[in-house]
Amino acid sequence: MENICEWHKCGEVGKFKAPQEKDNSRNFKLLCEKHIKLFNQSWNYFEGMSENEIGNFLKSDLTWHRPTQEFGSTDNFFNILWNNALSDKFKIFKNENFFAAENKKLSEKDKDAFQIMELNLTADWKAIQSKFKTLVKKFHPDRNSGNKKFEDKLKKITLAYSHLKNLMTVK
Repeated sequence: MENICEWHKCGEVGKFKAPQEKDNSRNFKLLCEKHIKLFNQSWNYFEGMSENEIGNFLKSDLTWHRPTQEFGSTDNFFNILWNNALSDKFKIFKNENFFAAENKKLSEKDKDAFQIMELNLTADWKAIQSKFKTLVKKFHPDRNSGNKKFEDKLKKITLAYSHLKNLMTVK
């Protein structure tokens, strides 16, 4: 059984989907080729919206219309990742030869951040910034065909950098 065009008083076969609402729902009507062309010529998604509403929609579209959180919020993905990324469950970084004796004031999280950034524990802020730029270029997903492994590594590096930045401003 063929679908009939839902345009007023049309008896042609309706093969083309046209949205019924502006809410991106799955509700649609079927139209013939002639009427889908007419529909597309007159369709304006933003019809009836104020400039402010259009601006808010476009701004929200940047995050796929999903809510965002401040970086420091407790339920932020990166905050959760950071709290778990630096846990040394396998005691890989417990080697006393690796950490210099004069850096005993550093917490395990601080030391792990230096390790993730591939830095010496005595690195200054300028060295940290320079290394961060190098690592971002090396592990950025755009330079690695969007490989998820590099994306995850870059997230850890970014979180380690943020931690060291906070550490440097506290001292």
